[in-house]
Amino acid sequence: MSRTDIPQELADEIRKRIFDEKGWMKLTQVLHRGGEAFKISLRPVTLKGEKRYQGEMTDKGRTSVKNFDADAARKGVEDILAQTGPRELHLITGSGDLHVRITRKGRALVSRSAPMAREVEEAPAHDRAKSQPLTAFDSSALLKAIDIADADGRIKASMRGKYDQVNAFLKALEAVVAEKADKALNIVDCGCGRAYLTLAAYHYLTHAHGFDVRVCGIDRNPGIIETAQCLAARLDVAQHVAFLPSDIAAADPGFAPDLVMSLHACDTATDEALARGIEWKSRYLLCAPCCQHELHKSLKGGGPMQALLRHGIVRERFADLLTDTFRAQILRILGFRVNVVEFVSAEATSRNILLKAEFAVKPGHTEAVSEYLALRDLWNITPWLETRLASLLQPHIG
Repeated sequence: MSRTDIPQELADEIRKRIFDEKGWMKLTQVLHRGGEAFKISLRPVTLKGEKRYQGEMTDKGRTSVKNFDADAARKGVEDILAQTGPRELHLITGSGDLHVRITRKGRALVSRSAPMAREVEEAPAHDRAKSQPLTAFDSSALLKAIDIADADGRIKASMRGKYDQVNAFLKALEAVVAEKADKALNIVDCGCGRAYLTLAAYHYLTHAHGFDVRVCGIDRNPGIIETAQCLAARLDVAQHVAFLPSDIAAADPGFAPDLVMSLHACDTATDEALARGIEWKSRYLLCAPCCQHELHKSLKGGGPMQALLRHGIVRERFADLLTDTFRAQILRILGFRVNVVEFVSAEATSRNILLKAEFAVKPGHTEAVSEYLALRDLWNITPWLETRLASLLQPHIG
């Protein structure tokens, strides 16, 4: 076995879970070559009533798709397992997920999800139409404008993950505002980027649900904002969808938002989005965090749980979960009902945690305060969001 081979026992487990057990959903491997990501995946599908296997390869930004029979699929799996160099491999099955990272030094870092009991269709239909928010109205012009669909209106293979993320977020958005008594809704999208979600939220809530919507997208990159403004003008919605080049902390959307949302704002930008939503007295907060470097760098303490910090990949993932736990507890202290959920499958993005919050109770709940202080003291750390909201939290946590 070379330094960068997947260990034989692990390779045998992967083969068995794919071809000998029920419930295999997808196998994906990502390699980095000269600064470019090379991604290949394989999943079972049904084509013309027969079980087949669909391979998808993305290299230098170009995606190709090919279907295989069982023998070719087995060879494809062997080709994936035989790759060398630093890479990541992700196996998704009904019984749970397996993640393998091969480091530059050839170490295999393995993590497994808790045992699961997913209901899995053994070979989903390749062309089955899914009921999605973006199919609930004529979204073709929107999807072409934001470059998720090609000129013929087909979803680009390279944008499938983004398409799934936006649909999943829109489902969560719909559930949050479903019981709103009136149909007027003001939304701020913090860290809007290329405005996929900003524009999709406006169109979906307006055309599929009859809301009277105003949206303001905020991003610190003036070039991105200029592009987003051009998109809004092209779609003839600039009167209702505005974009602001600004840091989130200094932004003034020009109206009091009912809902503040954020999809994958990096690191403390998610905290800033939550903080501004609280300061704007928004009723609803809907944030899907991205990377969590701030807490990862400063983690210490842990007492008998300090072993969680020993290994880099475990430390990183634990820091992500701990950061979101602190965020949820702070929101609870400040009077929000909070749910932390997985809003989209790991196939679309590994950053699939969503914080859903509604201001609905009296701030300073005793249990929320005591749980937060105990967690903070255990890890001997002050979360960035606590410092940012110190004046609001001080009456409750001292």
